[in-house]
Amino acid sequence: MHRAMFERESELRALDGALAELAAGTGSLLAFAGPAGLGKTSLLAEVRRRAAARGYTVLSARGGEQEQELPFHTVRQLVQPLLAAVGEEEHRRLLGGWYDIVAPAVGLVAPGGGGSPDPQGVRDGLDWVVTRFAVRNRPVVVLLDDAHWIDAESLAWLTSFAPRVEELPMLMAVAYRPDERSHRTTPFQALATRHGSRPFELVALTPQAVARLVRGTLGEDADDAFCHECWTVTCGNPFEVVELTAKVADRRLEPRHENIAELRDLATTVRGSGLVERLDRLGPCAVRLAWAAAVLGTETSPALAADVAGLGPEEAAEARARLHAARILAGGTEEGEPLRFFHPLIASAVHRAVPAALRVALHGQAAAVVAEAGHGAAAAARHLLEVHPDGDPRVVATLREAAAEHLRAGAPEAAQRCLERALREPPGPGERARVLFELGRSGLLIRPAATVGHLRAALEEPGLEPELREAVTCRLAQALGHSGRMAEAAALVAEEARRATSARTRLRMLAEQFMWNAFRADEPDSPARSRRLARIAGHLSGRGMAERYILALRAWDAVVRGEPAATALYFADEALGSGLSWTDEDWGFEVPVMAALTFLYCDQPGRAEAVFAEGIAECERKGWRGSHLAFGFTLLGYIRYRRGRLAEAEGLVREGLRIADRVGSGAPAQLAAIGTLVQTLLARGRPGEALEVAERYRYGTAVPGAVVYPDAQAVHGELLLACGRRRDAEHELAGAGRRLDRRGMRNPSWCPWQQHLALAVAEDAPQQAADLAAQSVARARQFGTASAVGQALRCAAETAAGADRTELLREAVDHLERSPAAYELARALVDHGAALRRAGLPQEAADQLYRGLETAVHCGADALAARAREELTAAGLRPLELRYAQNEALTGRERTAAEHVARGLADEEVAREMRVPGQAVTRLLSTVYRKLGTDRSGLAKALGQG
Repeated sequence: MHRAMFERESELRALDGALAELAAGTGSLLAFAGPAGLGKTSLLAEVRRRAAARGYTVLSARGGEQEQELPFHTVRQLVQPLLAAVGEEEHRRLLGGWYDIVAPAVGLVAPGGGGSPDPQGVRDGLDWVVTRFAVRNRPVVVLLDDAHWIDAESLAWLTSFAPRVEELPMLMAVAYRPDERSHRTTPFQALATRHGSRPFELVALTPQAVARLVRGTLGEDADDAFCHECWTVTCGNPFEVVELTAKVADRRLEPRHENIAELRDLATTVRGSGLVERLDRLGPCAVRLAWAAAVLGTETSPALAADVAGLGPEEAAEARARLHAARILAGGTEEGEPLRFFHPLIASAVHRAVPAALRVALHGQAAAVVAEAGHGAAAAARHLLEVHPDGDPRVVATLREAAAEHLRAGAPEAAQRCLERALREPPGPGERARVLFELGRSGLLIRPAATVGHLRAALEEPGLEPELREAVTCRLAQALGHSGRMAEAAALVAEEARRATSARTRLRMLAEQFMWNAFRADEPDSPARSRRLARIAGHLSGRGMAERYILALRAWDAVVRGEPAATALYFADEALGSGLSWTDEDWGFEVPVMAALTFLYCDQPGRAEAVFAEGIAECERKGWRGSHLAFGFTLLGYIRYRRGRLAEAEGLVREGLRIADRVGSGAPAQLAAIGTLVQTLLARGRPGEALEVAERYRYGTAVPGAVVYPDAQAVHGELLLACGRRRDAEHELAGAGRRLDRRGMRNPSWCPWQQHLALAVAEDAPQQAADLAAQSVARARQFGTASAVGQALRCAAETAAGADRTELLREAVDHLERSPAAYELARALVDHGAALRRAGLPQEAADQLYRGLETAVHCGADALAARAREELTAAGLRPLELRYAQNEALTGRERTAAEHVARGLADEEVAREMRVPGQAVTRLLSTVYRKLGTDRSGLAKALGQG
């Protein structure tokens, strides 16, 4: 029945305006706030009525006081009705690639085996599902009642999704009590302000409005004194006025001033102790059923409530009828209709009225009934959390099972609550270590400090099985490492390697020790670690995962130390084999990333890109949307940067930074993204924007405690140099050089600090600049890749003059033409062309400048392209406007040349076979290397022939 609303005109006008905007495709958010009983639920009912009258799709949910610890309870209320009428096949079609990630969270499938998505992955999946539904079923109205009781997991998604409603055909209407659980309602207040309004603060009704309400229920003959007393005893609370007038009608009390005393007596039964006394008068069966319903929560089946109350079918039906008549319970009269309290105020009062000891017993009974009814361990665990510990192994087993379900649904905080309660039960001596391990695993990404304590406690348990001890140790090392305590992580696994009796365990611990030491910024003796790693890796064949990890670490160590690239490639190939997982929770993703980056620095970025593409896809399939995915996008962008695809690089790195920002400030994923974005913006000729990014994140103000690539201090020095702050750049770059040289990290391909330092000091100390550049060339030649040597030679040319400069640039171009580094080639070509012009060789200069211009345009290096045009103009030549995009597929002639080289032919032989000049072959192959992302040694594999 539709009931008129009093003194809510401004709210209803806003509602009508929002519905009208929704019809035009513009979404919005309405928030209604006020203490209990002021009509928030009635306003949402009016929203539903008016939206339904317009033919809009309506979704609704409400928070429950007893369900606040049940993850995704509110989300399931919203989503499940959409999917209830169809089977799994249709569910998979509707949820698409997000099915495995989202289905456990929304309760479509029991969260069984499989990986555990991170919370952000689940939120992203819910975004996709609800957005798709809104677009397909437009317009959509979402109603959220009692938002102050929404569970944390649902609230996290709703508050991240709500800002998007203005971009969708969706109205979101939220009602909450601002004075209760304010930390949960603050986001909605902020969101309402963001959407151009304030939350509507509901106030009590005036005496005039109460009089109209009373006369509308009891008749127009209700006198003024009676109506005013109704306002006085209810303080104008609409819910209490409605309840009071209903009881007056039930008593057949005449609404006249002589009955005011009896009216006051009736008013005491509406709330608090009076409500409890009214419930007691309904009889013990009604009391037990009401108590059971209060313990079970917002909406439950009549059968479950009867079982918890210990009532038979006839007793339960009679009790339910009495509670309906007393306006305490509603629903449960039709097949499948849930039983619910008439108002949340009544539910809260009844729950508080249950004696404490009896409430605990009822929760225990509820856990058993819920489990027996097949509702799953998570539903039972909600009640077990309220039961006193009693050493019951069945309780421990249920709580552990519930924790596993919560993890599979992307709710690690809920899993932790279950496991912490399981520890208090407590588990048996042999089971305690496993519970501690599971507790540590569940909190690794959200509470690493607490995780350390739980895992240390697990290690101290007596009689720990060797396999469990190994797993606990590795997970503890991860927790320490992710907390920035890499030295402790390395020491932990080193000690475990010494005490292990299994050769397999010792090797696993060695792999972990090598990895955590490699990431330590304060490692005391890096060269000693490198020597030991080389010695051990030389005897391994890659038969097991630990051996493959050590081989990958050896490959990476060879890269950063600047050993010959062929050595690094050999170990990377041996380690990678058929692939390494990024989402293996037992091993981590750091080492697969190192193996892939080895290919990048060894002039085979195409292979690195393929590995990163697979890793990103694996993370997205499993719902890992945090650090792993941030690193994936950032480093894929870094590969594109190294290949000279600067516009693509910028887009990928910005996405990586967006994801990293959600992970947390100062995290390695964020530092990597900032550094790569700064380098990319500098390459595109936008130093001011790069400086703004660095200052926004305070990048470069401190040296990170972990090794981050690109090196933050060196990149900051490069930025300062680009901004003309040579002295500051010199200080930063010299500091980076001292730090890296001490560790034996001398590869200029990995960190070209010497090259930038040479440019920083060139004006004041030209000889020092020349020496630094020469050292960089020598180190690059030792590493041996064409891109490293070419880049170092180009820098050396900037510290030279006259014929020496021109010759160095010619050699740089020669090397870079044999590499996949398009941006570096463009820089060398433009520099060489400029040097040739100044040497009075305009024809040769034009050839290099045109090639440099074309390559710079393809790279998206706008400032470099502008400089090439200026040089062409200075040479009296017409600078071409190149606006076409480069085709990444090989042409017929390019493929022919590539296939000849892959078969082992030298360039001169290829020229004879193709009957073209040698220079034409050089340029054909240069394009091939850039398109395929490889150098000559990797060409056969890039073509699928090796």
